[in-house]
Amino acid sequence: MSTGTQGNAGAPFLSVRDLRVRFSTEDGVVRAVDGLSFDLERGRTLGIVGESGSGKSVTNLAILGLHDRARTDLDGEVLLDGRDLLGATERELERLRGNTMSMIFQDALASLSPYHTVGAQIGETYRKHTGASRHEARQRAVEMLRRVGIPQPDVRVDDYPHQFSGGMRQRAMIAMALVCDPELLIADEPTTALDVTVQAQIMDLLRNLQQEFGTAIIFITHDLGVISGMADDVLVMYGGRCVEKGRRAEVLGAPRHPYTLGLLGSMPSLHGPVDVPLSPIPGLPPSLLAPPPGCRFHPRCAFAEKVPDGLCATRQPPLEAPDGHGAACHLTAEQRREYFADYAVEQVDWRTRERTAHA
Repeated sequence: MSTGTQGNAGAPFLSVRDLRVRFSTEDGVVRAVDGLSFDLERGRTLGIVGESGSGKSVTNLAILGLHDRARTDLDGEVLLDGRDLLGATERELERLRGNTMSMIFQDALASLSPYHTVGAQIGETYRKHTGASRHEARQRAVEMLRRVGIPQPDVRVDDYPHQFSGGMRQRAMIAMALVCDPELLIADEPTTALDVTVQAQIMDLLRNLQQEFGTAIIFITHDLGVISGMADDVLVMYGGRCVEKGRRAEVLGAPRHPYTLGLLGSMPSLHGPVDVPLSPIPGLPPSLLAPPPGCRFHPRCAFAEKVPDGLCATRQPPLEAPDGHGAACHLTAEQRREYFADYAVEQVDWRTRERTAHA
C-alpha cells in the first residue's frame, strides 16, 4: 500500500478525488458513482444526503473497500491520512477496517449475528486488532456498552441481539464500531428505523463520542432534519454525482441547486404555517444504467427551461465552489436569486430557520 506522506500538516484527513464506481451487470454497466470529490477533517462531520440510489452508500463502501473487486471498477483517489485505500490489498484493508476506520450499518439486527452474544461480537473486533485476551476483550465490551448508555452493561454483555430493543441494538453497533477508537467513522443511515426520541439520543451519543475521540464522521441519510442536527458540512448527491456542497447553514439556509431546494420543499416540519403544502419533486431518480445526458437532474428540474440553448440537457455543469459553497448547476447566481426567491421564502426558509440559526 502506498503510504504517501501520512499526517501531512494542512492535508485533509480523508481526501476523495474523482471517485468513480461502476458495476458490471447483465443489463449493462451501472455508473453508481461518477466523479465524486470531497475532503473531511478530523473532528468534523460530513453529511451526505440524497434519495435512494443516489450513490451515498456505494461511495462509503468504496472507501472501506467492501465492494466485490471482481465485479466492480474503481477509479480515482481515496487517501486516508496519506494512505492510498483504492490501491490497498485486502489484507491491508482488513487491518484498517474496525481499527482506523469503521462503519455503523443501517440495520443493526441484520448486522449482528444471532448466534453470539453482543459482548462476544464487540470483543471479537477488539481482540482481532489488539491481540487482547478474552477476559480483556470482555472488560472492554462492558466498558463500551457503558459508554454508549446501555444499562447494567456487566449483565447485558452476555445477552443476545434479540434481547435488545431497536435503540439498544443500534447503541451496541456503535459500541462495536468504536471499540478500537477509529479515526474515521461512517454511519450509514443509523437512525432510519428508530423513533424520533431514540434518533435524538443516538445523534447526541455520536456527537459526544466525537468530542471525546476527535473522530471524523461521514453521516449518510436521506433526512435533511437529521443532517441539520448532526453535520458540519453537507454534500448533496443525485444520480451518482455531487450536485451541491458546503457548510450546513449555507446549504440548508441558502441552497444553490434546484434538487437541494426540492429536498427542502419536500420536508415536513412542526414549525411555520400549518397550511403550507409539501412540494414533492416530480418524477423519479435516473437509471444509472443509462443516465440522462447533461445535468442528470434536468428531466425533473423546474428551472431547466430557464437556461438558454437547452444547455441542461446537453452539457454537464461543473461544480465550482470558490467561497466553499458550490452547486453543479447552469443557472447563474443572478438567476438563482431571481428564480429561487419566492420559492425559497415560501417553502424553504420557515422549514430551516430554527435549524440554521444554530449552525
